[in-house]
Amino acid sequence: MGFDDLRGKSALVTGASGGLGLHFALLLGRLGVEVTLAARRRSALDAACEAIRDEGGSAHAVQLDVTDGTSVREALAGRSFDILVNNAGISGAGRAADLDEAGWDAVVDTNLKGVFLVAQAVAAGMRASGTGGAIVNIASIAGHRVAGNLGAYAASKAGVIHLTRALALEWARDAIRVNALCPGYIETDINRDFFATEAGARMIARIPQRRLGRPEDLDGALLLLASAAGSYMTGSTIEVDGGHLVSSL
Repeated sequence: MGFDDLRGKSALVTGASGGLGLHFALLLGRLGVEVTLAARRRSALDAACEAIRDEGGSAHAVQLDVTDGTSVREALAGRSFDILVNNAGISGAGRAADLDEAGWDAVVDTNLKGVFLVAQAVAAGMRASGTGGAIVNIASIAGHRVAGNLGAYAASKAGVIHLTRALALEWARDAIRVNALCPGYIETDINRDFFATEAGARMIARIPQRRLGRPEDLDGALLLLASAAGSYMTGSTIEVDGGHLVSSL
């Protein structure tokens, strides 16, 4: 089964001004999806939309803050989407002993509360349309296993995985599928310099495939969860990590 059913659909991608969010938006745009890109910085969104249009796709920008319920509701009022890629997130690395309340709140509010607020708003539109839809929450393998100095991040991503299951159960009868994609270490502009260091090389050596993932390594899983190919999947998590989760302790 291909992904031709995506053509003509509409999608919202959060955290879409760069990184994986922009990659997912470009991917969907190439497949004929009308993509709405959301983030806090409008200038970066406009450039991202232009990149999609340059490839013949259809793209729009909406400025919102996923941590602010009022911002989310106002930005998405009256909008309806077939697909949501709930991608906005931050890492917040640091020792738990040194993490202050504001640092904790920044990570958990963005990564977990933000996922809930956007999913809630988009699901309301899906429910009103009567056609349902697909929600793909971007979690992490850190939601399954912890790593040093990532306490808030790991807790938030574990919350995303369990929230995914709870929403899938609650919204199944509305024909809304809710699944989670859990990337491992994916090379992006943000982390490329670190993984070129000795410390980064040691981390890569612990991955069974002995390499970082590329953004395009996530494409198959994302499209499966977003399209009719995954029509009988809800409450599922897919790990794309080069075997990292099954590596020995």
